[in-house]
Amino acid sequence: MTTEVMDFVSSQVFGVWFLIGAALVFWMQAGFAMCEAGFTRAKNAGNILMKNLMDFCIGTVTFLLLGFGLFLGEDALGGFLGLPNFDIFTNYASFDWSNFVFNLVFCATTATIVSGAMAERTRFISYCVYSAVISAVIYPIEAHWTWGGGFLARMGFHDFAGSNCIHMVGGICALIGAAMLGARIGKFEKDKEGKVTKVNAFPGHNLPLAALGVFILWLGWYGFNGAAATTVEQLGAIFVTTTIAPAVATVVCMLFTWIKFGKPDVSMSLNASLAGLVAITAPCDVVDALGASIIGIVAGLLVVLGVWFNDYVIHVDDPVGAVAVHMFNGIWGTLAVGLFATNTAPTYSLATESGEELLGLFYGGGFKLLGIQFFGMFVTAAWTAVTIFVTFYIIKKTLGLRVTQEEEIIGLDATEHGLPSAYSGFAINDMSGTMEINANTNLGEEAYEKATEAQKDAAVKVVKETTVPTGAGAAFIDSGMHKVSIIAKLARFDALKKALNDLGVTGMTVTQVMGCGIQKGAGEYYRGVELDATLLPKIKVEVIVSEIPVEEVIAAAKKALYTGHIGDGKIFVYNVSKVVKVRTGEEDFAALQDVE
Repeated sequence: MTTEVMDFVSSQVFGVWFLIGAALVFWMQAGFAMCEAGFTRAKNAGNILMKNLMDFCIGTVTFLLLGFGLFLGEDALGGFLGLPNFDIFTNYASFDWSNFVFNLVFCATTATIVSGAMAERTRFISYCVYSAVISAVIYPIEAHWTWGGGFLARMGFHDFAGSNCIHMVGGICALIGAAMLGARIGKFEKDKEGKVTKVNAFPGHNLPLAALGVFILWLGWYGFNGAAATTVEQLGAIFVTTTIAPAVATVVCMLFTWIKFGKPDVSMSLNASLAGLVAITAPCDVVDALGASIIGIVAGLLVVLGVWFNDYVIHVDDPVGAVAVHMFNGIWGTLAVGLFATNTAPTYSLATESGEELLGLFYGGGFKLLGIQFFGMFVTAAWTAVTIFVTFYIIKKTLGLRVTQEEEIIGLDATEHGLPSAYSGFAINDMSGTMEINANTNLGEEAYEKATEAQKDAAVKVVKETTVPTGAGAAFIDSGMHKVSIIAKLARFDALKKALNDLGVTGMTVTQVMGCGIQKGAGEYYRGVELDATLLPKIKVEVIVSEIPVEEVIAAAKKALYTGHIGDGKIFVYNVSKVVKVRTGEEDFAALQDVE
């Protein structure tokens, strides 16, 4: 009788812990949002927050209607999928509510991983579509193979909490999506043959926010890995391995980057913590402390090599390191089960369908479990690659995956959501990125050639000061040197810089400024209320010319800035009475010869 009571109490306690674990996994959405926002640029922060919010909300709708049935419905087609059903609507009284919520939050995590790799240049509507497809079809079917009684589960394939089913799948989706989408403008510089000659860094705008995201994710991971534990001993062991692997990975990454780059890299170390967590997710219940340590060592090195591989070998732009963290280490964690699984772990139960115990290669089990793990990883990867490629291809041909060049430079907060800034009231300085001629580039030259002179003058206004006094009561003279001050949209900076460089102007002072007001007809809204006046990002470019005719500078600037819309910019021309180069003491014309 006492045993029955204890079993009942234990089942109730772990039933509650199961739901607490689900809540912790849901809380990881906040971690992903903070981490991704911090690793990217301020002008896209609102867009990133919106995507992470909609991952879960859209995922809930699609998982409710289709995904849950494909995942945990009655087994069909030889363990390939579950049969869709509407039991949650038709048989709610006896529905497994806890199981639904638990698997829902894991499903949403898979879709969220993709967001980071495709950040800063993806159309929001396209993001919503592919997020829905992942949650409705791609994830539920492959998860059924492992966790829904499918063919991989029958073979003895083991993925306790999702290195394979969640992280590798999300990472593969991220890699293929980022590759098909293309790099952010200015990430890779190429020569005339199209060969990448330089990789540019785009630092995240808020590392404290990214660090907060990592700590939130690490906390949530105790629920991610531990929620399915059925005994106190098993839960304790899972907490131990879930702590050791990321800690070791972070230390190894810190030392490696310290040696390689001369300084310990902050952002890479943050990535390493997540890499260790991803790698331990599949084997967290079947490895000991030594195994978890080795898994962490490899993860700490693998994340650095993965980032390098993306940047310098395959040239895929991944702003947050999602592919290195989730795909590379998801694969590693899945295979690590076949290397380090040991029956000294509490409640160890790895076995084939016939009951044969399976152990890791380094613990006397031979290659059998490793082979099963490799097969499970391979078929899951193949399914994911094919289905996500088809999804992205259809979206690219219909809705389009990528925003325009101008929208990308302005930022997705403003162009996709009508949000002037996610940091209203703060001055944000973000002029990173160099424009290259590509499929998303439009310098506006065709529109400029078609426009009348009156239209050009109305769009880009020119104000001239023709003379300057030399002293009190003195006559006005023209010095032959002129300062041209150009105020324009931030999105036109690269086009303007190129036009001035082509003209021979190589020295310029560039300042990011904020204009107070709103352009006529903009119609921007915040929380349903039209914005009356706000700070709009502008640039001020100042050049001093002498030999180059000022009229040529004006003409080049007007051509570069013209779009035909209100707010293209203004050009102010001033006479300059004196120029002195501090380093050499040269004056006037001589002082300007190295910048024109």
